[in-house]
Amino acid sequence: MRIRSLGVIDDAVVELSPGFTAVTGETGAGKTMVVTSLGLLLGGRADPALVRIGAKSAVVEGRISVPPGGPAALRAEEAGAELDDGTLLISRTVSAEGRSRAHLGGRSVPVGMLSELADELVAVHGQTDQQGLLRPARQREALDRYAGGAVTGPHAKYAAAYRRLRAVSVELDELTTRARERAQEADLLRFGLNEIEGVEPRAGEDVELAAEAERLGHAEALASAASVAHAALAGNPEDPEGVDATTLVAGAGRALDAVRSHDPALAALADRMGEISILLGDVAGELAGYADNLDADPLRLAAVEERRAALTALTRKYGESIDAVIAWSQEGAERLTELDGDDDRIGELAAERDALRNELSGLAQALTDARTEAAARFAEAVTAELASLAMPHARVSFDIRQTEAADEASGVEVGGRSVVYGPSGVDEVELLLAPHPGAPPRPIAKGASGGELSRVMLAVEVVFAGTDPVPTYLFDEVDAGVGGKAAVEIGRRLAKLAKSAQVVVVTHLPQVAAFADRQLLVEKTNDGSVTRSGVTVLEGEDRVRELSRMLAGQEDSETARAHAEELLATARADG
Repeated sequence: MRIRSLGVIDDAVVELSPGFTAVTGETGAGKTMVVTSLGLLLGGRADPALVRIGAKSAVVEGRISVPPGGPAALRAEEAGAELDDGTLLISRTVSAEGRSRAHLGGRSVPVGMLSELADELVAVHGQTDQQGLLRPARQREALDRYAGGAVTGPHAKYAAAYRRLRAVSVELDELTTRARERAQEADLLRFGLNEIEGVEPRAGEDVELAAEAERLGHAEALASAASVAHAALAGNPEDPEGVDATTLVAGAGRALDAVRSHDPALAALADRMGEISILLGDVAGELAGYADNLDADPLRLAAVEERRAALTALTRKYGESIDAVIAWSQEGAERLTELDGDDDRIGELAAERDALRNELSGLAQALTDARTEAAARFAEAVTAELASLAMPHARVSFDIRQTEAADEASGVEVGGRSVVYGPSGVDEVELLLAPHPGAPPRPIAKGASGGELSRVMLAVEVVFAGTDPVPTYLFDEVDAGVGGKAAVEIGRRLAKLAKSAQVVVVTHLPQVAAFADRQLLVEKTNDGSVTRSGVTVLEGEDRVRELSRMLAGQEDSETARAHAEELLATARADG
């Protein structure tokens, strides 16, 4: 990796061994910046506070070997990245303003892409992971992860059934608790639909009846007007001497016809006069028919007004017009059908709920069985690791238990008992430690000292490392609180792990650093920064001096030097 303007690091190159690399240095020298840099390359959160004061941006570049044909290589190629002889170039830039950019194999990619690749390439184990593993919920997740397919298969089925049961229960509770409201709504709908059905309105009927009522209410005035207009157009039989429009227009037409051959313009006017004569005759005929057909029956008017009153009663309640009333009745009928079907729906949901609860019972039991079997293997593997970490008499075990449900409705039946259940099953999982024979197993947070806890956590991490299909493991001071023989055993165990994977350890323990294939020293210059020369590979005398400093705080102490050389000799003998 090349690191520029990140924290105390001005410009430095970190060359990691394919085996075991130990990163050491004084407190505050910037060792954790190595971890932070790797975190940025793996898609970690970009904090602008990490940018070195006075710099515009921090840049981390890395070259990572990618297993050919593996998920990481395929995913990178899908993103358009180019692989260089099986290696992938990754860079991450963080600006002082907080903007972040990522490049993968020469292509700009979303930061989330780096996170996806990280899951396949690197496993980071640090003290924050230790603290997380002290929580029972994380311990259950850890056990599930260790169990692999034996748990993930039933867990996926259980989670799907659990989500469906929650949805069914919510719907069922809503239908049940709102039964009275639904019954009241159904009664109101039935009343309204019966009232509308009793009237039997037709679409547009209110408009038609309003026009008819207007006509019937003014029948005499309409008939008188039609008669006067008819007489003016066609004449009054009782007044033979009267002059009417039809006669006058006919006379005018005859006068024009007599001379039309002498002037085309006058002939055109004669034609138009003929059209007027025809139109007058048509209007006069329609007026005569209108007057004859006009119904002035008061009984019909009363019937129309009565019908209009019935329709008005509907429009006051169900819509602004009869068309709106009819639309309301159609929607109301559909809603009533839905409400009437709720009882059937409640029965269906109750049956599905019971079936899902039975299914969950079986899946929960399968999860418990798989976890119990995996817990025995996990505990045995961790206990074996503890023996290699100078805790030969310590025993690790799992407490897998369930909590009784307050009532049958709030639990599922497992092993003949109704127990509390959740999205991950019915099990409460807790990691226990008995540090020596005769000591009762206790939760690791309470049953281990600081040094013992670090070793237990490291043992757990190493066991996880054996199940994680990733080529690189980063341990960030997981050896805190450990010293002496235990520290030597930790170094020996990490060196053993490095035979099958790349291991990077940030450590303050010389006993651990001595077992590394490569030791990197991070040191500041006088101005408090780490420059390119501030990250060096220690070899020969330089490595002995650094181990001496780590042992006694003095590089030139003869006793410390002898001890350092002894540590290196022990590590080489084990290798």
